[in-house]
Amino acid sequence: MNIAKYSIRGIDIWGFRNMAQFVDYLFDDSDMKTGTLVAINAEKVMTAEQDKPLRELIDAAEYKYADGISIVRSIRRKYPDADVQRVAGADLWEALMEQAGKQGVPVFLVGGKPEILTEVEQKLKSQWNVNIVGSQDGYFKPEEREALFERIRASGAKFVTVAMGSPKQEMFMRDCRKIYADALYMGVGGTYDVFTGHVKRAPKVWQDMGLEWLYRLLAQPTRWRRQFKLFKYVVYHYTNRL
Repeated sequence: MNIAKYSIRGIDIWGFRNMAQFVDYLFDDSDMKTGTLVAINAEKVMTAEQDKPLRELIDAAEYKYADGISIVRSIRRKYPDADVQRVAGADLWEALMEQAGKQGVPVFLVGGKPEILTEVEQKLKSQWNVNIVGSQDGYFKPEEREALFERIRASGAKFVTVAMGSPKQEMFMRDCRKIYADALYMGVGGTYDVFTGHVKRAPKVWQDMGLEWLYRLLAQPTRWRRQFKLFKYVVYHYTNRL
């Protein structure tokens, strides 16, 4: 399957037509690909420009995809013939879990609060019959990381999802892959909370309008410092410095 790639501020992003194409690509020939999935949005692009270690983590990831509508619009502006759509990380995670359940792919879950993680496991098993071969909440000590990496390796997991927020989850995936590379790793941020209903996503109409970021800002005004850097991205977008 030939998938186009596009560069935004020096970051190469896969240009999938839709989520179904992305899922089909990752499950090509019924065998899940290996590597690391990283969602790219405008905030992460701007943060990476000031944070060299984060930029190195992003550059090393095999599958960078357009999670934010701003990235999609920038790709279409820079590449007028681009056939690319936004693939929201939370939706992609659910689609991959559903397919993993159908194919019996062994899954390992990392991150989140203990009670939330338990709910995630129960819901994945009941909803899609997902084969969960191990899990670890996000409350482990730094000195316990190596033992966790070994647990993941010993589990034989083919899909490892990590909900620790950026850049912690990217660092975790990078280090775990040094011990066990035979899996697909995905950083999922707050997806576990959304999946279990503890955090509400923006209504679909807001998502379709590309205003999910505004909904989160209104719900959590303390995010304004994080959102402020997006104004610089807007300048890049409209002055063709993508």
